[in-house]
Amino acid sequence: MKAAQRNPWSWVPTLYYGQGIPYFTAMTLALVMYKNTGFSNSEIAFYTSWLYLPWVIKPLWAPVVDMFGTKRGWVVALQAAIGGALALVAFTTHLPAFFQVSLAVLWLMAFSSATHDIAADGFYMLGLTQKQQAGFVGVRSTFYRLANITGQGVLVALSGLLIRETGDPHVAWAIIFALLGGVFAILAVYHYFMLPHPADDHPVRAGAPGSGEFFAAFASFFKKDGIVVILAFLLLFRLGESQLLKMAVPFLLDPLEKGGLGLDNEKVGLVYGTVGVIALTLGGLLGGVAIARFGLKRCLWPMAFIVHLPDLVFIYLSTALPQNIFVISAAMAVEQFGYGFGFTSYMMFMIMVSDGEHKTAHYAICTGFMAMGMMLPQMASGYLQQMMGYQNFFIWACLATIPAFVITALVRIDPAFGRD
Repeated sequence: MKAAQRNPWSWVPTLYYGQGIPYFTAMTLALVMYKNTGFSNSEIAFYTSWLYLPWVIKPLWAPVVDMFGTKRGWVVALQAAIGGALALVAFTTHLPAFFQVSLAVLWLMAFSSATHDIAADGFYMLGLTQKQQAGFVGVRSTFYRLANITGQGVLVALSGLLIRETGDPHVAWAIIFALLGGVFAILAVYHYFMLPHPADDHPVRAGAPGSGEFFAAFASFFKKDGIVVILAFLLLFRLGESQLLKMAVPFLLDPLEKGGLGLDNEKVGLVYGTVGVIALTLGGLLGGVAIARFGLKRCLWPMAFIVHLPDLVFIYLSTALPQNIFVISAAMAVEQFGYGFGFTSYMMFMIMVSDGEHKTAHYAICTGFMAMGMMLPQMASGYLQQMMGYQNFFIWACLATIPAFVITALVRIDPAFGRD
């Protein structure tokens, strides 16, 4: 008999671990790979930022996920497709047009991943009560970030070891992507058997894409009260953080003479991808607990400060250029803890805005605007960094957080939302 419900601990952690792997592969792991193989910061920032595009435009096909099939079926099928794409990247690393071909494969993987996000986030809201959603928002964030540890921590460090052993970064990265494909294939099989079958997991309404229902989800979203402020919050809350995030790894890898810290892959995997992500994970978990206890309204302002003020550590690092690994690790831990704790409020804001009949499509629209708010600033971040240097760039990134505080003052939130 198909289980309508399962203990959320048996599937929420692995579902969001699976959601994180392709996202952090496209956004971070690919960046390290291209940095290792000799491309400039401006090239890396501009072209890898285009990998955000599927997340920006995914609302265009989000109603299809709502209208056809089950969210469970979409999740399993797309996880299998993503696993195949990850493995395919391994075969591009020695092609003459490696940069162009690997980017194309990664874009196809990103498209599958963005569609998977639509189904997975919809499944999360169908499979849990609102109280469970609030209670598990920290858990999903935690395991999403554990995928980050796998990507920019364990695998970045492993890539450094493989580069040293093989002497060829192309070989090293082929092995890394083959391993990633295998991990994702295992997750797809696990979820085929372990995801529950919620009674409400069915098409919202049957019909062809040409029917009015296909567009109703978009129209209803943009008719929400306060939609201008909602969109401004989604686009501006991470304006400074997005630019800093894109240049953090190049800063750690670049040599001292270029204004970086001169770390190798193993140390980057330790201080940023492991210590930093553990702190970020802890922050996300505690952020979820705080919102479940006090509600989103009371937590929003404290979280806005906690997510942005720690960005100042990058100004310190780019000024002092410390070489002590413990100092660098501590700085990464402070910044990433703040990011994890504060970002929980952003996730719950999207859940609040998405509530209603078309919650899957509306959440996809929210995440699309979130991705646009990341993609556009990041496209210019490499150029800005090369023009300004790391120290001035990080000062600029901190100044770019000011709009987030302005828009936080304007949003309206039900005092009871998210609270036990």
